[in-house]
Amino acid sequence: MKKLLFFIAFLFLAVFFSACRKDSKTETTAPTGALGIPEWAQNSNIYEVNVRQYTPPGTLAAFRAHLPRLKSMNVGILWFMPIYPISEIKRKGALGSYYAVSDYRAVNPDLGTLEEFKALVEEIHSLGMKVILDWVPNHTGWDHAWIKAHPDYYTQNAQGEIVDPQDPKTGKSFGWTDVADLNYDNANMRAEMTEALLFWLNEVGVDGFRMDVAEQVPMAFWQECVPKLREARPDVFMLAEAEFPPHRNEGLFAMSYGWSFHQLMKEIAQGKKPVSAIDEWYKNDRAQFTSGYHMHFTANHDENSWNGTEEESFGKAKDAMAVLAFTYDGMPLIYSGQEAGLNKRLAFFEKDSIGWGDFPRQKLFTQLLGIKIMQPPLWNGAAGAEPRRLKTNDDSRIFAFAREKEDQRVIVMINLSNTAIDGSFKEEGLDGTYTELFSGMDMLVAPNVAYALPPWGYVLLVKKAAPQ
Repeated sequence: MKKLLFFIAFLFLAVFFSACRKDSKTETTAPTGALGIPEWAQNSNIYEVNVRQYTPPGTLAAFRAHLPRLKSMNVGILWFMPIYPISEIKRKGALGSYYAVSDYRAVNPDLGTLEEFKALVEEIHSLGMKVILDWVPNHTGWDHAWIKAHPDYYTQNAQGEIVDPQDPKTGKSFGWTDVADLNYDNANMRAEMTEALLFWLNEVGVDGFRMDVAEQVPMAFWQECVPKLREARPDVFMLAEAEFPPHRNEGLFAMSYGWSFHQLMKEIAQGKKPVSAIDEWYKNDRAQFTSGYHMHFTANHDENSWNGTEEESFGKAKDAMAVLAFTYDGMPLIYSGQEAGLNKRLAFFEKDSIGWGDFPRQKLFTQLLGIKIMQPPLWNGAAGAEPRRLKTNDDSRIFAFAREKEDQRVIVMINLSNTAIDGSFKEEGLDGTYTELFSGMDMLVAPNVAYALPPWGYVLLVKKAAPQ
């Protein structure tokens, strides 16, 4: 049995990834394919920006200095956590929650000014990247002007008191006592919410929205609001913080959260679920969702602050799970600080700056995003190719799959265990010479050819074109 070992071919990567960093299109006129799926997002990725914690000043101006680095990482979409003023009434902690909004049409003065944000959006666009804003449609802070001017815009109890959001499954408070629940039976409130969204599209030039707790907002609002957003911007990008099939199946959102896949990856990393559970997840997922795609991640602001760091959730499997999340299905997400090996839970209501250090994981993410851009089989949703599970010599520990589009093929093999394995394919029709995309080495795929996979190791192989 022949073992193929690989090393880092620096020159290859320098050439390959410099090609990936060419500016993408910044203008498009309409979605293509399924309703609500912008063409410009077909091979894109998303990076979540926590402005407060990104730099010691925690300002838009300080964040701006990172734009060239993020561009060099092949980042496509910058998702800004809420940048709006934060309510002081019932505030949690010293700085409050980003999601306790006191004014939908302004910028938190702790971060900067509206003019500064407009200039930031222009610079991001000039670099070929897109901008989406985190929007909070379910509730506002307690000192939002609507509280006094329009109390009927809010959900009230039997005593006529405005209440914080209640869990419809239990009828009890979610515990979000720093915010007031909005009443979507009120047509005037719905109209003002839509106008506020249009302000950011038309006056500031953002490219879309991440909708907070989207499933708690009635579907009727999305059916009413999203077409109006598309009248202003046919290619507006909509991300739902939900895993609710109608959001995508009705063409209202391009992307929704991949919570179930994230949880599955954690359970596999912790030895609680077998590798075969990925096949079950995929079958069930495709039975439910007929349009759009998931956002897949190993970290985001909620996971990091409330559920654990990548080290806590995945341990030594964190890089292997990042490779899986970035290549298997859907659009990949990077959260602020992942490229720096962020290994602390960032405080949510206080100032808690990211320690950037020497960016130990930046190369990994740069490579993964570059591969996504350059390989059409790995593109998002219907623009890419469905993953096909491949048989190996140890399917209980190895997860291998191919994604094929026309004459292009990408193969991923991941050791989802904490023991070393010599992995080989037991599949017809794969034979040929491939380039391993992390090392740049040519590798043979054929019967009895094995790949030395360390614990949680992986290879990404792209089929070489036949010589002309």
